[in-house]
Amino acid sequence: MCEVKEAPAGPEMVLGAMGRYPAVNEEIDIIEKAKRGDTKAFEALFEKHRNFVWSVAFRMTYRHDAAEDLAQEVFLRVYGSRQSYEASAKFTTWLYRIASNLAVNHARDTRGERPDRKVSLDEPDQQTGATIDIADGSLTAEENLLRRERLTAIRQKVEALPERQRLAVVMHKYQAMDYRQIGEVLQLSESATKSLLFRAYETLREQLKEFV
Repeated sequence: MCEVKEAPAGPEMVLGAMGRYPAVNEEIDIIEKAKRGDTKAFEALFEKHRNFVWSVAFRMTYRHDAAEDLAQEVFLRVYGSRQSYEASAKFTTWLYRIASNLAVNHARDTRGERPDRKVSLDEPDQQTGATIDIADGSLTAEENLLRRERLTAIRQKVEALPERQRLAVVMHKYQAMDYRQIGEVLQLSESATKSLLFRAYETLREQLKEFV
């Protein structure tokens, strides 16, 4: 589980101990309280969405330290700009847009850097707890090795995609978001989102055809 590091000042009390906020009927009630400076309300939003934010950051960086730093930066940005949030917009879309912009910028700035060597193909998804590669007991050792090689190749090719294609694939493949949701985050029409993903998957199919 990702642990967000302490911030030096200001919002550190928000990103500190994560107490549960009393249940309310609508998330908008919590958001409005957070906008008025209620730190427990902001903690509740943090608790609800931090796994998604960390997961996207990790899938874009494959570095634990970078994912933690990005997750912290996302919520610091959200806290600092909370007054600009308009209730007419879906909060998750606004939050994920901030997360995606930071993740894309980080991926662009660090392109070519090696991922964390400690990262395992069995790395659990922070949102679902599922792993992308649990050894299948019904397969032979050789078959399991080939499977892991295939997953390694897939990850490497996904990392090599242009940043927006890569982010779209992460949200579509790993976060199970539909075209409309991805389009809202990336500020694209549904048809443009489909086109973006089509190009990404076509590239992956071409580059991974030996494993298909």
